[in-house]
Amino acid sequence: MADPLHFKTHYLAGKLHTPLTLSISNLPVGRHHSPPTTAVLRMKKRCRQAGSGNKPTLEVVDIEDISFSNKEIPKIRASLLEWYDENRRDLPWRRISSGQDDAHVEDRERKAYAVWVSEVMLQQTRVQTVIDYFNRWMEKWPTIHHLAQASIEGAKTVVEGGGEFPKTASSLQMVKGIGNYTAGAIASIAFEEAVPVVDGNVVRVIARLKAISANPKNSATVKNIWKLARQLVDPKRPGDFNQAVMELGATVCSPAAPSCSTCPISRQCQALSLSRSNESVQVTDYPMKVTKAKQRRDYSAVSVVEIVEEGSQSDSRYLLVKRPDQGLLAGQWEFTSVLLDGEADLASRRKAIDIFLKQSFGLDTEKSCKVVLREEVGEYVHVFTHIRLKMYVELLILHLKGLFTTHPLSLLSLPPPIFLFQTQV
Repeated sequence: MADPLHFKTHYLAGKLHTPLTLSISNLPVGRHHSPPTTAVLRMKKRCRQAGSGNKPTLEVVDIEDISFSNKEIPKIRASLLEWYDENRRDLPWRRISSGQDDAHVEDRERKAYAVWVSEVMLQQTRVQTVIDYFNRWMEKWPTIHHLAQASIEGAKTVVEGGGEFPKTASSLQMVKGIGNYTAGAIASIAFEEAVPVVDGNVVRVIARLKAISANPKNSATVKNIWKLARQLVDPKRPGDFNQAVMELGATVCSPAAPSCSTCPISRQCQALSLSRSNESVQVTDYPMKVTKAKQRRDYSAVSVVEIVEEGSQSDSRYLLVKRPDQGLLAGQWEFTSVLLDGEADLASRRKAIDIFLKQSFGLDTEKSCKVVLREEVGEYVHVFTHIRLKMYVELLILHLKGLFTTHPLSLLSLPPPIFLFQTQV
C-alpha cells in the first residue's frame, strides 16, 4: 500500500511549537466531506475554561466552502488596480489594447485580435521571448482579415461568420482554438466583460490568498479557483484587473521567491499570515507541490522539404504538414516529421521520411521526383512538460519530374515560399 499523502495545515490561528501534518488517509470521508483531493485543512484554536489553556484542533474544510468575504473583495480590487496602474509592464499588446478608441468597432476588434495573438504566444513561452515574435506577427498580419487570408482556421471562422469578432467569453469559445482562458482574456480586456481569467499565476495568487494547498492540477481544485477568481474580478475594469492578478503572479508572487514585502494585497494573504504565526509554514507551501511525471524520451526525423522548378529556385516552396486535431501540438503546422522507435542511424531516418512522403503525398524520391540536395542540418532537443523530444533535422530539396504543374502538390494555389498541404499524421 502506498504511503499516505500529507498536507500542511491551513488557517493556523495560533503558533505551534512543532511542525504539524495530517495524514490524508486518516481523514474522515463521509457525506459531509469531499474526497481528500478536494479537501483543505483548517487549524482552529479552541478556548477552554479559564486556566485550562488553549488546545489547537484540526477540521477538514471542503474547498467548495471557501470564498472571499464582502469586506475582502473591494480591498483586493482597489489595492491590485492601484498597484497595476503604477507597475504594469510596457508590452506591445498592451499599447494596442489601451491605445484604441473603444467607440469604434474596428479599434475594439484590433484590440481583441492583439490580445488573442499575445495570449496564444504567452502560453508557449516567456514574455521577453514573445515580444519580438508578436511585433513581427502584427507587422505581417496586422488584422484578423489579413490572417484569414493566410488560411488560419480560427481567423477564417471569425471572418466567414460575418467578420465581427465575438464579444463574449461564451461565443469566443465557439471559435476553433480558443479555450476558456483565452476567451476570458479577450472578452475582459477587449470587450470589458466581467469574466475571470485563470492561468498558473492566478492559481498561485488565489491559493496563497486563501491558503489552499490542494493539488493545483486537480480538476475540482481548478474549478473552484475559477469560482474564486469570478468573485474577485472587478466589474468596472475587468480586463485591467485580470491582467493585474496575472502580473502580480509573474513579477511579485513568484513560485519560489515571492516578494511579500512589496505585495499590494499582503494584508489579505492568509498564507503570509500563517507563515508569520508558525515557523513550520512558508508562503511557498501554497499551492502544494505536485510531483512531476518522469519525462518520456521521444525521437523524430524532421525533413525540411523544399520543392523547386528545374534550373531555378526562385519559385521554391516548402512543404508543411498539419498535425492531427488532438494530441500533442494539436492542429499546428510543422515540417515533415516522423516519430522513430528510438535512436536511429542516418539510413533508417531517411527511409522513414521517404516512406512518409510517398504514402502521404505521392512523392517518390526514386520515381516521381529528383533529389537535388539532401544533407543533414543537425540535431535539436525540445523539452515539453512531459516529453523530451530529440529531432534529427535534414534539408531535402526536390524537383518534381515532368511538368511542375501536373503533380498534385502543384495544384494548391498558394504563393511561395510556403507550400501548405493538409494530411493526417
